[in-house]
Amino acid sequence: MDSLDPAERRYLEDEDSPTMKTIKGATNGFVTGTIFGTIVATWYDVPRVERSVALPGLIRTLKMMGNYGITFAAIGGVYIGVEQIVQNYRMKRDFINGAVGGFVAGSTILGYKGKSISTAISAGAALAVTSSLIDAGGQTTRIDNGKEYYPYTTKKRSTADS
Repeated sequence: MDSLDPAERRYLEDEDSPTMKTIKGATNGFVTGTIFGTIVATWYDVPRVERSVALPGLIRTLKMMGNYGITFAAIGGVYIGVEQIVQNYRMKRDFINGAVGGFVAGSTILGYKGKSISTAISAGAALAVTSSLIDAGGQTTRIDNGKEYYPYTTKKRSTADS
């Protein structure tokens, strides 16, 4: 009846719900986007700040940080959210989930910002391919070696140890 192996089932029964994963993805995207916006503002947009007119440069920097932060948060949230929906619907964990999430995130968020269908399709395809390559290449922070690790020992302690 259930074709999932124990490692797959453990992943699907992870401690984080799909909603929590989506929130974490959006939060990570916001932080990353804010940092990226700061770097971009420092290099390109903001002119040299004079002592007497520092406020306009600061405001432009903050706006750019916010714009990049919101964009990255939206991409991260939509990507993880769609990936989780597809994964729960298909009951499989493979590169297709990430590809669908990447396409939806790229086409909706970046397509909306670019205000064109061709930009939407290009951005969606680029994120889908990138996600597929990363997933297919096995790039992950978790390595399943088949062992279970518990926060406690299963060995009985002698009375002398306590």
